[in-house]
Amino acid sequence: MEQKRRHKKISGADLAFRICNGIFMIAFVIITLYPVLNTLAISFNEGTDALRGGIYLWPRVFTTKNYTTVLQKDNLITGAYITVLRTIIGTLLALVTNAILAFIVSRKNFIFSKSVSLFWVITMYVNGGLIPTFLLYKSLGLTNSFAVYVIPGMISAFNMLVIRTYMRGIPDSLEESAQLDGAGYTTIFLKIISPLCKPVYATVALFVAVGQWNSWFDAMLYNRMSTQYTTLQYELMKLLSSVSNQSSSAEAMKNSEGSITPTSIRAAATIVTMLPIVCIYPFLQKYFVTGLTLGGVKE
Repeated sequence: MEQKRRHKKISGADLAFRICNGIFMIAFVIITLYPVLNTLAISFNEGTDALRGGIYLWPRVFTTKNYTTVLQKDNLITGAYITVLRTIIGTLLALVTNAILAFIVSRKNFIFSKSVSLFWVITMYVNGGLIPTFLLYKSLGLTNSFAVYVIPGMISAFNMLVIRTYMRGIPDSLEESAQLDGAGYTTIFLKIISPLCKPVYATVALFVAVGQWNSWFDAMLYNRMSTQYTTLQYELMKLLSSVSNQSSSAEAMKNSEGSITPTSIRAAATIVTMLPIVCIYPFLQKYFVTGLTLGGVKE
């Protein structure tokens, strides 16, 4: 009987669906991976040869000079250290502060819940502008310091609202049962709510970590004169700018052993900066669907 079921004839509609679905998924994978593989091929290709075009998935004139130029950049080690440090510390602080605030706002007996939520929503659309923000950070002593990387990003309206909405989807009966057993809000948050919020915590943590890792504008704006607080992205941005300026000069970055161009340097810098995030992403990707399917738990 089981063999008959296994060898049951597939209908034409099911077969057409499977074929179309397979074609679609293959096309989707190609479209997704091609830009990355093309950038990787250009990063290993000789610069002036890459300007001719026609490079797709494999370098035409192989060279590692692009990576040598990037990795030999001054202050790159310091920038990488500061970037890793700000990513770890900034992500932990942002996750803790946003989770605590979201827990407070998500409580139904908190009378200012709607007012506080509305206040945070307004901050998503209205800000003081670049110059007032710079003057505020300077008056607070955040400029020329590591603190400017982590303190301003501790609170995010978007991340707080995401966590708050997820917490509101948790059944109230769990909190009520804990309160009957004598648990306080601290115990409820740490031992009941937080374990159930691991998916949304992982999602928000990845959002914050990617933002911290890719950020370079704050380093240029607030720590431009402090080389000890430079970041990896800022150093690579300066390298790309210097290569672009030199390529427009008479020398034009000529080197018969293997020339470098803004295009090849940009490709190598892209691979260097994206590699750590690509390695971390697969371990957190499984939480995305659960973490962003807000309010999925119902009583």
